[in-house]
Amino acid sequence: MSTFPRRRLLALTAAAVVVAAAGCADSDSTPTSADRALRKIQVALDWTPNTNHTGLYVAKAKGFFAAHGLDVEIVQPGDADASSLVAADKIPFAIGYQEAVTQARAQGAPLVSIAAIVQHNTSGFASPKDRDLTRPAQYVGKTYGGFGGPLEEPLLRTIVAADGGDPSRIKTVNVGDADFFAATKKGIDFEWIFYGWTGIEAELRGEPVNIQYVRDYDPALDFYTPILITNEKRIAGDPELVKAFTAGASEGYTYAAKNAAESAQILLDAAPELDADLVKRSQEWLSPRYQDDAPRWGEQKKDVWTNFAAWLLAQKVLATEVDATKAYTNDFLPAGS
Repeated sequence: MSTFPRRRLLALTAAAVVVAAAGCADSDSTPTSADRALRKIQVALDWTPNTNHTGLYVAKAKGFFAAHGLDVEIVQPGDADASSLVAADKIPFAIGYQEAVTQARAQGAPLVSIAAIVQHNTSGFASPKDRDLTRPAQYVGKTYGGFGGPLEEPLLRTIVAADGGDPSRIKTVNVGDADFFAATKKGIDFEWIFYGWTGIEAELRGEPVNIQYVRDYDPALDFYTPILITNEKRIAGDPELVKAFTAGASEGYTYAAKNAAESAQILLDAAPELDADLVKRSQEWLSPRYQDDAPRWGEQKKDVWTNFAAWLLAQKVLATEVDATKAYTNDFLPAGS
């Protein structure tokens, strides 16, 4: 089982999000005479199915989407970027990331987050336990396996400096799409991963990791990743669709939060090519983290958006200031979820 392929998305620029969707067919359709009851729509994943997506599969399998009048097809983006399809209004919904939405809005893309899938950032810098890297200051003199994403260097610099280390003394090697496990056997000391997938895979392989979560070293780094996204046009012109989709997704993730084993099996039924042990262990770990300490699943805080946007600007990831309060909304979340 390969590691979670986050590097592909983080390497994308906001400009690509704006322009890459030209020529794509619109996937949203109105009901036909053969299927008047349900409106057919699509939601695009960010990559291959994994436990970040379980709530969508649960909402489909348990009839939550159907109860809100929707026949939802869950699609993989292939070579296209899902965010670009949403930005160009070629598909109504997708899995996205706060960092990508903020960067896209800085370049004029009308993306909006409608729900936080996981309440707190579960990503961090990880290394095989035998490297004995237990704090960021120890990265000094070591080799980081990067993939060219705009956030990597600022994140690394921030957490190493916060721990009293000198980030300029870290060597970075671009490993592209190399597998975490292969890379760390070929001279790479640590990489940026999601613990809930790659970290658990490491345990199952008998190759456990040490991980330093980025959120532990700067409050601004506890950003929402992943999220559900749409665009301003959908919100303004079709708010009932946004409300129905968000309600169904909310029910799906709320159910998955309380029923990890059953929900893992629903994901496996939909994507039988996945490693069953990894899915089950990952789901057990991630389910309580969907809502975590939020008053309801999907809730997003103003401070999380504004503080992270300010950090991106200070790190020169953004060239212009972004009104982060327009990048998200809680308006479509069910009150009682």
